Amino acid sequence: MQVRGYNCVRRDVDGDTSPTGGVCLFTSNLFPSNVVTLHTSLQAVAVRIHVHSLVTVCCVYLPPNDVVPQVDLNHLVSQLPAPFILLGDFNGHGPLWGHDVTNSRGRQIEQLISDHCLCLLNNDEKIYFHAPTRTFHSLDLAICSPTLLPMLNFEVENDLHNSDHFPLLVSHVNGAGTRFRPPTYHFHRADWDKFTRLAIITGTMIQNRAVDEAVFNVTEAIRNAADAAIPRTSNSPRKLCKPWWNASCQQAKKEQRRAWGIFRRYPTTDNLIAFKRAKALARRIRRQCQRESWIQYVSSITSSATSQQLWRKVKAANGLYREFNIPILETSTALFSSPCGQLDWQNIC
Repeated sequence: MQVRGYNCVRRDVDGDTSPTGGVCLFTSNLFPSNVVTLHTSLQAVAVRIHVHSLVTVCCVYLPPNDVVPQVDLNHLVSQLPAPFILLGDFNGHGPLWGHDVTNSRGRQIEQLISDHCLCLLNNDEKIYFHAPTRTFHSLDLAICSPTLLPMLNFEVENDLHNSDHFPLLVSHVNGAGTRFRPPTYHFHRADWDKFTRLAIITGTMIQNRAVDEAVFNVTEAIRNAADAAIPRTSNSPRKLCKPWWNASCQQAKKEQRRAWGIFRRYPTTDNLIAFKRAKALARRIRRQCQRESWIQYVSSITSSATSQQLWRKVKAANGLYREFNIPILETSTALFSSPCGQLDWQNIC
């Protein structure tokens, strides 16, 4: 599975033994991250990622009818480097997260939180919509280490986004932090005459200077001239627009959300039917727009296209993009998670 700008860690289940299940975790490649290897029979994946600081994020799915030993949950938590955030569909009922009754899975989760001194981010907001009974429940939980609790905000999206689970949004109180995206030069737009005038390297920069100082002076002169004469890319993330999305898709999405808002406030049979109709219409419009966009896209590949243009279109159609990833640097003596820390260590070596 590939999503542009993100790294994917997943754990699938055998389709012959279980028709549902599996977990998947995407991390932005704008932040340093490493996969955490888990030795567990549970459906779980984990990564360590540096945003404001180094944090472990673990996603888990516990099927509702499976018997999960408490020791397996304890073993999973013991493998997560602290501090960590544990997210997932636990399929447990408990009063701590808004249920009127408690089942055996809920008691297991409460025991896990108590034994490991963890914090539950959930409030009493409902997270799951059961269509047959038109009722709302809380099955997805967000659990974190105590040191992270003051730094995190928790909220529930009000749109299902064509699922039966509302998205959980766990964010840092100070935002996402500085996104690191190395800028590159647009050499084809460079003003080389201006660069030549500004990139003046004199003998005084290197005469009677230490090697490091001389190299720094020459490098700074070249870089300053390049910054002034050569445009650079933005360090903000690229917007991933959908080429097939148009006004019809936008209007259909608006009508679907309006129908959902009415049904959520007044969960009657008529409102449920109206919501399902709006949802089906929006899905049909999206598929039609995708099909028309694909036909137009393929039609643009002609005999006059160069090999470079041809392969660019083929790779784009298959979701293959040139991406970069910043791994967390781990040495025998230390662990460097921030880009600045990694750069400083490499300069020392």
